[in-house]
Amino acid sequence: MADAHKREMPLAFLAGAVIVALVVGVAVLWSSHESKVTPTAAPALPMGPPEQAYVPQIKFSRPATPMSRATNFLNQEVTYVFGTAENDGPRTVNQIQVTLEFHDVFNQVVLRDAETLLPPHTPAIPPGQSYDFQLNYEHLPEQWDMQYPTMTITGLDLK
Repeated sequence: MADAHKREMPLAFLAGAVIVALVVGVAVLWSSHESKVTPTAAPALPMGPPEQAYVPQIKFSRPATPMSRATNFLNQEVTYVFGTAENDGPRTVNQIQVTLEFHDVFNQVVLRDAETLLPPHTPAIPPGQSYDFQLNYEHLPEQWDMQYPTMTITGLDLK
């Protein structure tokens, strides 16, 4: 009976090793497939002479509370930047790309971030209308002076 037990041990060990090898193989294949899938960045919007000429027609204003901070469910602090984009020109604005710059107390840029203000499937901004936006930041540099960032239009899609 002791011989039968000794023969069963290597078989059980071999079966366990095969199962572990299969699990590790599946995990490696899955992770290598996931790493090949890269998110595509939003294409840059045009910023030729017509768009540059239209930039003065777009005004940014801040609400009474332009920023707020909150803690999410993962106990991470999130900073929300609010604002309004106003279209004072004669054309419809389909999309706006901006560069936000966060500064330190010496007015040096500590973070530069490009954002698209109108999410996909958001209606365009007709002439004379405005759009309220919200941008979320989970990680802002400690050197940030807690002031509203500067915003520069870097791309426009006009009708």
